[in-house]
Amino acid sequence: MSDARWMGLALEVAARGLGRTAPNPVVGAVIVRDGELLAEGFTQPPGQDHAEVNALRQVSGPAEGATMYVTLEPCCHWGRTPPCTDALIKAGIRRVVVGTIDPFPLVSGAGVRRLREAGIQVDVGLRGQDCRRMNLGFFRSTLLGLPMVSLKAGMSLDGRIASDYRESRWITGPAAREAAHHLRDRHDAVLVGIGTVLADDPELTTRIPGGRDARPVVLDSQLRIPADSKLLRRKPLIFCGEQAEERELPADLVRLPLQQDRLPIQDVLRELARRGYHRVLAEGGGQVHRSLLDGDLVDVLELFVNGRLLGGSAGLMSGPGFHLSSAPAFRFVSSAPVGEDLHLRLEADLDGRLPADYPSRG
Repeated sequence: MSDARWMGLALEVAARGLGRTAPNPVVGAVIVRDGELLAEGFTQPPGQDHAEVNALRQVSGPAEGATMYVTLEPCCHWGRTPPCTDALIKAGIRRVVVGTIDPFPLVSGAGVRRLREAGIQVDVGLRGQDCRRMNLGFFRSTLLGLPMVSLKAGMSLDGRIASDYRESRWITGPAAREAAHHLRDRHDAVLVGIGTVLADDPELTTRIPGGRDARPVVLDSQLRIPADSKLLRRKPLIFCGEQAEERELPADLVRLPLQQDRLPIQDVLRELARRGYHRVLAEGGGQVHRSLLDGDLVDVLELFVNGRLLGGSAGLMSGPGFHLSSAPAFRFVSSAPVGEDLHLRLEADLDGRLPADYPSRG
């Protein structure tokens, strides 16, 4: 296979770690010699092997003279684990093909320099755009202090997320709901407003085999969450106003000053990024969606559309309409039938959401 195809395999391997590596990035690595795949690996949960070391452990026999394709620059500092650059040098890897430079200040180009100083050929930038998109949450959190945000909604054909009779379960069918659980599995946190909690009493768990539960996050400015809410069984992270009443709850509370009686959504996201939640899945309701869209904070739309027409006022987002010239705009990426529904995936200008001067090549 060509270099580009081997890096494509590394990206596929990296995706296995989505939702499991934060606050570390998602990384995939493959080791090749004479056109033969020797091993592959991806970054494990914090404190465990990074992708490079995980792949080296899978090699049967010596890795000397081989090429490693890795989606992100190998680390060169001690953290929870030893430097990956040292492991590559010790293993006798001859060439390393890096997708993109790591934005973390203790690495950012130093990993590449360390390998080159050891006599290893290093090529940087292959499929770099795809590698940066794979780690958009890590990049944005590191460079801008904000996580990646995916907005997910199950909706009717005319864009309603509930009927005027407060029926929101279930607009979409079982297959779409299962697909939504796969989205939870690949994110670090699931964000909802108190309106969704009061209306649906959700658990926000990931109910698929081998699935991982993302951290539940609730926007509750007045701290109205019921004491018997199912979410309180999972110790959610709850954002409330500074003046909200004092309550003893099995939750982590973050109090913020309200702005026009609402929680400042950008401050909420900055706190999530600070806590290491790089990939956030917003699941409603309409007011939460509107706050995120007004702030130009949504990177990806994951919409599950049913063929019903509901009418009424409970749209995807609340508030007044936009002018065409100022309306949030997204690009269609994919559409696929999911059972009786349609899954639409749309993206904002993701490349434009990183600093233009980011040193993506070494």
